[in-house]
Amino acid sequence: MEYVYGIHTVDSLLRRNPQSVRCLLLQADRDDKRMTALLELAQNQGVTVVRHPRGDLDAIVSGRHQGVVARMGPTAAGPGSCESNVWRESDLLEAVENTRGPMLILVLDGVTDPHNLGACLRSADAAGVNAVVVPKDNAADLTPVVSKVACGAAEVVPFVRVTNISRTLQALKARGVWLYGADGDAEKSIYDSDLKDSVALVMGAEGTGMRRLTREQCDYLLHLPMAGSVDSLNVSVAAGIFLFEVVRQRNAPNK
Repeated sequence: MEYVYGIHTVDSLLRRNPQSVRCLLLQADRDDKRMTALLELAQNQGVTVVRHPRGDLDAIVSGRHQGVVARMGPTAAGPGSCESNVWRESDLLEAVENTRGPMLILVLDGVTDPHNLGACLRSADAAGVNAVVVPKDNAADLTPVVSKVACGAAEVVPFVRVTNISRTLQALKARGVWLYGADGDAEKSIYDSDLKDSVALVMGAEGTGMRRLTREQCDYLLHLPMAGSVDSLNVSVAAGIFLFEVVRQRNAPNK
């Protein structure tokens, strides 16, 4: 059984994807304005609400739940459908072929820390990313911790698990998507790159960066200029900067 917890995260989940919530568990002795608003939202969305003592909620999840825990269940449509944000590789490629305008895809090559994955998903949602791609093995997956950090983005951003990242990148390239890999040793800066066409930004794992086969698939390798004493950024911070540089370029007025 999977659970999502925290007031803000569950509120976002109920607004964006209420059909994924099987039951909402609320702390029995908490009736402040935020809890009342959440209860009303759940009832309006047709979600069953059950009151429990705080101790029961503490036993269900280990994180800071704020008296709010959503018990998750399968969506009516199921994974892979247009109503689910968990996509198959074929769903991703179909979206690339059918979407008008430039695509923005975030590829995370072996990011294993759930906090980093959650933060990347939150930035991806804010930047309007079309999909986040991760390998099925040796990478963080969607968990309650990821959902908590993502603040609702984990339930709405299309999330694609693939067996072979290198093969997926080849398929994207064949469909007109330019591949830009983040590499601290790259000669070219992200700020010297034209990112207005369909692009996939590829971020490597914490510490080790992209794997060799992943790096070889990239059309360009880009770095972030570093002015201080540190030589790299946390992957979620770097991903946010890369994503919003794409947003900035695409929203800049034509000269």
